[in-house]
Amino acid sequence: MHNKGVSALAEVNAYVYRAGELLKLSKDFIEAFSTSERELIISIPLRRESGGIDVLTGYRVQHSSARGPRKGGIRYHQSVDLDEVRALASLMTWKTALVDVPFGGGKGGVTVDPNSLTIREKEEVTRRWTRTMVNILGPHRDVPAPDMGTNAQTMAWIMDEYQRINGFSPAVVTGKPLGLFGAPGREEATGRGVIGVAIGALEKLKKDKNQIRVAIQGFGNVGIFAALAAQEAGMKVVGLADVSGGKINDKGFNVKEIVSKNLKVSEISDAKSVNSEEILTMDCDLLIPAALGGVINKTNHEKVQAKIIVEGANQPLTLDADEALQKRGVVVVPDILANAGGVMGSYFEWTQNIQEFRWPIERFRNELDTRMKVAFDATWEAANKYGCDLRTAAFVVSVERVATAFKLRGDLL
Repeated sequence: MHNKGVSALAEVNAYVYRAGELLKLSKDFIEAFSTSERELIISIPLRRESGGIDVLTGYRVQHSSARGPRKGGIRYHQSVDLDEVRALASLMTWKTALVDVPFGGGKGGVTVDPNSLTIREKEEVTRRWTRTMVNILGPHRDVPAPDMGTNAQTMAWIMDEYQRINGFSPAVVTGKPLGLFGAPGREEATGRGVIGVAIGALEKLKKDKNQIRVAIQGFGNVGIFAALAAQEAGMKVVGLADVSGGKINDKGFNVKEIVSKNLKVSEISDAKSVNSEEILTMDCDLLIPAALGGVINKTNHEKVQAKIIVEGANQPLTLDADEALQKRGVVVVPDILANAGGVMGSYFEWTQNIQEFRWPIERFRNELDTRMKVAFDATWEAANKYGCDLRTAAFVVSVERVATAFKLRGDLL
């Protein structure tokens, strides 16, 4: 939920301090446990295959280890800067605490357009980043994962470079390829988790999930698996959209068939064609924005018909749209909770790597469904207890857990 003119870190901290006030924590104590523990900025010289040398800037911010090893992705993008990485590292601290996994928060990045890199150059950048960071990484120190511009192959390079120095350590990263100690179920975890919290909301609102009509904008990794999980749960998926356009089918889509045929949304037959933005304002019960940030804003929030919005994407609602929708009684399940299935899946992968024992995918799914519902219930209870919205409540739950761990460690004695 981005507010233009405010830094990303300041926006996250505003929620942290608001939660701290509700918990009656002093401002200096909040500052103590919400300030980054370590920030590392490095230079990465890269010899281009086309000739010449570029010097790239890399980052790793370790925000908190109060509740366990720092956890968070590494992104390659030309917009990456220290403020963004700080904010995302902080957000990971609160997200891991909210879903109650034994991690803290961290984030990394390299300021580079990933599309400008050849495969060899991307591997070299990744290995140089890892070699420079190697002393602060580790299964019990700091565990990276994929993010924007990186993927399972990137994680394989990090694991390989790390273990050349420190020996066999598959748990040093998560989001690895299945053929290299990745976890079956990890790919679907974020999208499946979105439906897990949606079901939690429906139960609290006493809604029959079998009567729920779902619209999903964004049919990438998150949207596809959210649609599959919604259909599996008995909901009717009536609206879909991706970059190719939107489709509406009041009778409900056969999501499994669409996915099995690897269809773009525009290639789906027997459905009404609309533009992607119209999916956000169509007649439905549950809306899942699972693509870009800021898609629900002052230009369209009054047209939104859904009574429940579950934020599959990061910050899909602007601040003014979020406030206006809540005044109308729309239940908004915030991104910090809704898309936390990804970090839950990372925890399951890390656990299996530590144990050197692979779970069957059924266990992965059952654990994910159960724990996402527990996280939603804790957030709902906090909202009722403190008389606040679910976004603020999510921070109340996470801030209280981090503050408790920080205090018990005796860091201020």
